[in-house]
Amino acid sequence: MTVQTDPGRSGISAAIIGLGRIASLLEDDPLREKPCTHAGAIAANPDCFLAAGMDISAERRDLFAERWGCPVYDNAETMLETEKPGIVHIATHPDSHEYYCGLAASRGVPVIVCEKPVADTLKAARRINSLQKQYGVRIITNHERRYAEDYAAAKKVLEEGFLGRLLSVRCCLYMGEKRRLIDVFWHDGTHLADALMYLCNSGLHYAKRQGVPLDSREGTAYLYGRVQPPEAGAEIPFIFELGAGRDHLVFELEFSCSRGLLRIGNGIYEVWQSAESPYAQGFRSLEKTEDGFKGKSGYFTNMLKDAVACVRDPSRLPVSGASDGLRVIEFLNSVRKWK
Repeated sequence: MTVQTDPGRSGISAAIIGLGRIASLLEDDPLREKPCTHAGAIAANPDCFLAAGMDISAERRDLFAERWGCPVYDNAETMLETEKPGIVHIATHPDSHEYYCGLAASRGVPVIVCEKPVADTLKAARRINSLQKQYGVRIITNHERRYAEDYAAAKKVLEEGFLGRLLSVRCCLYMGEKRRLIDVFWHDGTHLADALMYLCNSGLHYAKRQGVPLDSREGTAYLYGRVQPPEAGAEIPFIFELGAGRDHLVFELEFSCSRGLLRIGNGIYEVWQSAESPYAQGFRSLEKTEDGFKGKSGYFTNMLKDAVACVRDPSRLPVSGASDGLRVIEFLNSVRKWK
């Protein structure tokens, strides 16, 4: 497919399949950093333009067309044939990701941005990953922490080594009072697992669970495993704490190092370093040296910049590719399999 351009608008055309919260509606949240949706990121980027949207819901199509002033479709095939976009964003439920990724790839779309989790099953995730070789398409998995400036800063802190050797990691996820823990882990733990892989340049290996079963809607489950960075022989234990019954949300990673500690998560960015203790002679304590990240994270903005760069450079590998999405599904599936 030859990417179609609009003589009245410059840049790369982008279209969205699925016009719900992450596609558009979250822009109405007054507390979120903007842009915080696919449509918002496209509208804010001078190198592309929003060509069209597709949804099976007439109500969502009407809301989207009114807000963004672009054509809407009830059929993805018709939209792709008519608009011939350079970037397609897939913001539907995970069980439809394989179909829409395959459809866009077979129609010659150069770059696909797929929401997380990249698929609902391991087999589907593998087939999505294989589309890249089959059609020459680049698929970006929207694991937004890979594009966030605060996580990039945290990664630099860990890699520079002034906190010493990484010794262990604690991850905490509370996302709803009554949701099943396995559902929280599959849909929201996707981000947590990928953030850990990104920050440690590593895969994750699941070992065991303690606490309540993962099909519980209350209580706490503890998932144990190890991070295995590329360095030979380096294995770092981690624990995932999944909790229900809380009336608040928590998304947090804590990295314990030989000379300090790093905490990062929703609304959290802290660096602690070892210093002479003010509480006990001859001991050392942790002293907070950074508290809070300054400036915007740019998570959606940077994701779209990556997509645009991939269109312009066919040899470019995405910051967050389909293979990264697959690695997360492999880990999640190992937990679900032995839950």
